[in-house]
Amino acid sequence: MRAGCKAIATVNETGWHRLWPLADLAAGQMRCIAIDGRELLVCHTRLGLYAVDNVCSHAETRLSEGRLRGTRLVCPLHGASFDVRSGAVLAAPATRPLATHAVRVVDGIIEIRAGAAA
Repeated sequence: MRAGCKAIATVNETGWHRLWPLADLAAGQMRCIAIDGRELLVCHTRLGLYAVDNVCSHAETRLSEGRLRGTRLVCPLHGASFDVRSGAVLAAPATRPLATHAVRVVDGIIEIRAGAAA
């Protein structure tokens, strides 16, 4: 696991993991977390909060080291890009989409429910 990805252990009975206050993640920013050893990336766009796997489906590079441009997430290694809303590939060389994860805000706290591993 990469330094900087905070490990999250707090989970409620419905499978939602409490992360941090929404105010701590400004629009246009993203933050890496680890749940059960799996790295996920929470992205705050002007359209809302989204979460995807933190590893590029093309080159196994951490996407948290790339750029978030609107809802487009750009891989730092070869420039592949993905739509954080759906995980869809927007630009080569990637051909496989990213897994997405449910995100919500409860009482001002961002929560995530990790989907099945790809």
